[in-house]
Amino acid sequence: MKRSAIVGLALFGVLSALPAMAQTQQRIRGTIEAMDGPVMTIAARGGTTATVTVADDATVRTIAPADIRDIKPGTYIGSAAMPQADGSLQALEVQVFPESMRGVGEGQHPFDLKPGSTMTNATAGDVTGTDGRVVTMRYQGVETKLVVPPDVPVITYEPGSRDQLVKGAHVIVSAVKADDGSLVSHAVQVGKDGLVPPM
Repeated sequence: MKRSAIVGLALFGVLSALPAMAQTQQRIRGTIEAMDGPVMTIAARGGTTATVTVADDATVRTIAPADIRDIKPGTYIGSAAMPQADGSLQALEVQVFPESMRGVGEGQHPFDLKPGSTMTNATAGDVTGTDGRVVTMRYQGVETKLVVPPDVPVITYEPGSRDQLVKGAHVIVSAVKADDGSLVSHAVQVGKDGLVPPM
């Protein structure tokens, strides 16, 4: 993979792991309704519509299905999850990062998937439980247990292309407001073959 692509993927990994930190930073999840050149119209979750210009230098990343069995000790993973009373995390989704994205967004941050949810990016330690659905996550000297229910989706990332940004594609877009108030994106994630990104 070219260095520029790796840097772009890493940047999106950081953006995905962090909350929207300012009013000018938005994470838009939804389905593409139309493409007019670089301008994307998105039917966003919650019933709103967003118009976003995809920058010329935008990185497109594909979200593809993965398997819980892909997680081994040492695998770099991420998970949007709900903190539990015993200190563990109950996964809402799990991301298996390619090696080129190791270390991006490491740590735990508030996340906007559900009220009270967090995003944790960490290295997998012990993988136990039925079908490996209990994973020890280790980051920055912290260790926590991630419990992955059987119905929770597991995904990975692949390089993508702008050709995938077509009507009906499911996307997650990180966008910022330009000086004129319009939204511009330098990083787009798109579900592979109709997959709806779970995070």
